[in-house]
Amino acid sequence: MMIDTREEEEVGEEESFAELFARSYSDPGRLEPGGKVTAKVLSISGDWVFIDTGGKGEGVLDRKELLDPEGNLMVGIGESVTAWFISADGNELRFTTKVGGGGGGTGNARLEEAWRSGIPVDGLVEKEIKGGYEIRIGGSVRAFCPFSQIDLRRAAPEDFIGKHCSFRITEYAERGRNIVVSRRSLLEEERLREKELLKETLAVGQTVRGTVSSLRDFGAFISVGGIEGLLPISEVGWGRIADIRERLTEGQELEVIVKSLDWDKEKFSFSLKETLPDPWEQAVRNFPEGTYVTGRVARLANFGAFVTLGEGIDGLLPISRLGGGKRINHPREILKEGETIEVKVESVDSAGRRISLSPAETSRAATRAEEYLVAFRKDAAQDAARSLGSLGDLLKTRLK
Repeated sequence: MMIDTREEEEVGEEESFAELFARSYSDPGRLEPGGKVTAKVLSISGDWVFIDTGGKGEGVLDRKELLDPEGNLMVGIGESVTAWFISADGNELRFTTKVGGGGGGTGNARLEEAWRSGIPVDGLVEKEIKGGYEIRIGGSVRAFCPFSQIDLRRAAPEDFIGKHCSFRITEYAERGRNIVVSRRSLLEEERLREKELLKETLAVGQTVRGTVSSLRDFGAFISVGGIEGLLPISEVGWGRIADIRERLTEGQELEVIVKSLDWDKEKFSFSLKETLPDPWEQAVRNFPEGTYVTGRVARLANFGAFVTLGEGIDGLLPISRLGGGKRINHPREILKEGETIEVKVESVDSAGRRISLSPAETSRAATRAEEYLVAFRKDAAQDAARSLGSLGDLLKTRLK
């Protein structure tokens, strides 16, 4: 019996092709519609932006998707973009950064696919309604965004109404008649990506630029990339601050120094004070010994009163110098916190951050007494000299 080897070869070829097809379909690197990639921009030509998707091939994006409201391209060659795979046409891989435009059935079909694949959609925040906002997506389709899903923190309606934003469809029901969207989920993903990048670059002692996200009595929360940390009120400035709202405002941008990083507990702290000049470095020049200055009583203690002379500069007025020579039990018998007084700088120790003070009135009185005593002794010496001179003259005359 003869075996047709050609038939065996054809069967073998069919089996090999089937195996290859199965392997290609199960390839973990194979792109499925809705698959997300982060790719670098290779080139920009006409209406298209070409991106490098690694081993998956070269992809294209509609240039219009990467324009800002003024019509400027938001990315350049070599920069990274996040996109979602739509389809393949031959060797061309089509991507999108968000679904937008197109109403009717085609629009609904694209929106349903965006819901299933997690592709962002472009939406116009039209108005505030009960519990959230009415969003128009896909040209004419209405959707609902709860208040809690419009931003990472509570925001005012005027910040969004009339503006286009990217949303993710979280619920799609009744063939598109009931759609719920979230902007917050996209922001959280972006913050997570930024956080992972910061782990590689951020270090204690580094100066970074951040934004004041919220204010509390005990300090301010600063947003730096994908993380949010605390700026304690004690680290806002060198001096004592009673109300942080007098120094900072929400949304303000500033440079801070990283004080601590705890990625496991997600606790981070910053310092604004350490970016400012240290006032003690100029204390000797600004408050020379022997000069009289005006200060504010910052705090009273059993051993004396702390007087603020300038930003971050407090001097000590010992209890022994209070009372004008009369013994007192506590500085509150003479002074009260917040009171403005004049003091004399007795000594300055910049290295030890100490300034010794005395009451201006007592010091002036002591100075006057000392000056009077010096003048009195000088006059007494002169009188004695004149008396000795007169006696000598008298003796000379009698001897003659």
